[in-house]
Amino acid sequence: MSWHPQYRSSKFRHVFGKPASKENCYDAVPITRSVHDNHFCAVNPQFIAVVTECAGGGAFLVIPLHQIKIWDIPKQLLTKNLTGCRKELVGHARRVGLVEWHPTAANILFSSGYDYKVMVWNLDTKESVITSPVRTIDCHQDVILSMSFNTSGSLLATACKDRRIRILDPRAGTVLQEASYKGHRANKVLFLGNLKKLLSTGTSRWNNRQVALWDQDDLSVPLTEEDLDGSSGVLFPFYDVDTNMLYVVGKGDGNIRYYEVSADKPYLNYLTEYRSYNPQKGIGVMPKRGLNVSSCEIFRFYKLITTKSLIEPVSMIVPRRSESYQEDIYPPTAGAQPSLSAHEWLSGMNKGPVLVSLRPGSQLLSHQPLFPERPLSNSTAPASPWLSSQTGQLAAEDAWRPRSLLEEKATRRAAEQRLEEKKTWFSNGFDIFECPPPKTENELLQMFYRQQEEIRRLRELLAQREVQAKQLELEIKNLRVGSEGF
Repeated sequence: MSWHPQYRSSKFRHVFGKPASKENCYDAVPITRSVHDNHFCAVNPQFIAVVTECAGGGAFLVIPLHQIKIWDIPKQLLTKNLTGCRKELVGHARRVGLVEWHPTAANILFSSGYDYKVMVWNLDTKESVITSPVRTIDCHQDVILSMSFNTSGSLLATACKDRRIRILDPRAGTVLQEASYKGHRANKVLFLGNLKKLLSTGTSRWNNRQVALWDQDDLSVPLTEEDLDGSSGVLFPFYDVDTNMLYVVGKGDGNIRYYEVSADKPYLNYLTEYRSYNPQKGIGVMPKRGLNVSSCEIFRFYKLITTKSLIEPVSMIVPRRSESYQEDIYPPTAGAQPSLSAHEWLSGMNKGPVLVSLRPGSQLLSHQPLFPERPLSNSTAPASPWLSSQTGQLAAEDAWRPRSLLEEKATRRAAEQRLEEKKTWFSNGFDIFECPPPKTENELLQMFYRQQEEIRRLRELLAQREVQAKQLELEIKNLRVGSEGF
């Protein structure tokens, strides 16, 4: 067991879990009783998909057959059972265990089955039944237990039943790194954003549940290992790339541990844990764009409680007194819009995710492309070609600039500037020129506390300004990308 310091400065040190009230839970759900070590749940801002208990087993997420089906789920509530799928993928010789979408490329799907193979599918075709994947990776010697992509989707990490971790090139199907460390038997593996590190959960030599951190470029020995307990349930890791927080959820446990990950030692900094008496069979995670930012919610789980046939949401909240938008805990995050087409990714291109802002009312939260195709104008061209090009460019920029967002930001900046001008000579409510020097020890302590509070406020203001600058850079980048597309 690694040693945890008694105190560490962190804005997420007091994060707490808040379960939803009974009326906000989903009851009478026949949750599957399968023994497969999977999440059994997938969540987006519109739907919650759960693997249910039924004859023959399976649902549309993981079907225990030799094929995969892609379904169209209407935005309205379902009025009848869905019987017709959009696409059917046939290729695995045995049943399918894992299905993962590519993080940045559109219509690229990865699947792994009990035939020890990983198949890459291109859904950007007209065929309703696809029988040949674009790539088959058959370097594994046993059942694949976990798959994880890096941020750009250029690398794929897998954990196999032979207890080895592999880093693959998903396009070429070659093994780039392989861990054969015998002191840690991995069950699940996870890329940690842009830190160039991997995290795996599994068991130690003494069958204790264990978390291990690896260098992405060297899988010979883990950077650090931490034994948790002696339970037998599989540990599911979840990483929040925006806050650098790691959540560890145990199958059959009622608690959720969370850590803060840093690039330097000790790497894993334990924060605290959420405790509950209800054990979870599986768990789902809401994407960042579906969180409630007004309550400072930074993560949300959906616990599958088989004993009560219940789906219980659990929100991770940063305690803040202010009800305004907290930019320091909501940096630009990955949106739902893909950054690459299937053809571009298959041809060798790599791009990071399209970032969006979680500020309420932000136009970057739209699931549609930022710059839709414009109809051609039928007006007569001016006499000068140069004047024509310049006039057209300026008109296009004026017509398609997100005016509401820019005007809103300009108004807000002007109001903040006026407020700062009023408070120029004031610090925490008193005039620094008219404030007399402290005469007693009590007054000196009060002055000291006021100065500390002022320093803290200025640091928060500086952090907010840095986040605003990053958001403006992101908007300028998106505007340039959109203008280059025309």
